[in-house]
Amino acid sequence: MNSDVKNIAIFASGEGTNFTALCDSFRKEKLPINVKLLVCDHRNANVLNRAKKEDVPTFVINFKDYPDKAAAETVIAKKLAETGIDFILLAGYMRIVGPTLLAKYEGKIINIHPALLPKFPGRHGIEDAYQAGVDETGVTIHWVDSGIDSGKVIAQRAVPIYKDDKLSELETRIHATEHKLYPEVVKQLLERGEM
Repeated sequence: MNSDVKNIAIFASGEGTNFTALCDSFRKEKLPINVKLLVCDHRNANVLNRAKKEDVPTFVINFKDYPDKAAAETVIAKKLAETGIDFILLAGYMRIVGPTLLAKYEGKIINIHPALLPKFPGRHGIEDAYQAGVDETGVTIHWVDSGIDSGKVIAQRAVPIYKDDKLSELETRIHATEHKLYPEVVKQLLERGEM
């Protein structure tokens, strides 16, 4: 494993359970990762409370304060550069990363998606799979490109959908799988020197 410490920014928009799972795993595994920043686009998101408990600095950006996405992402990119960020982990970040950030962090942004891509891309992956009546869905970790959930897949893990499932039960299984798979994948990428 590369012993150089990697400075990571985690981007999230909501509850922050993947943020916590990642931080817990990095600490437990003693990985050479420093979570230097949480970037959040909702000032009242619970993930901000989680970051405070983890003693991770936060950067909250309101995209409505900028004339366009490129302007907002320029501000984010400047903050990332000031903080010395090497990689970005998207963990429930509900925005499409635009060309401004992609250009600065090409090949250095990873996303988690709650479905087995290429099936059920977009923001409602769990619900879309549930409504489709399929018997299996899952979790995908992928590199971020200019499309919507279209980057090269790094890892996937299947999650069954049972006939008598409620949507909330499927969501619970998906989130439990996310909380295990995402940290495992980051560790594997570090071990292979891909981070």
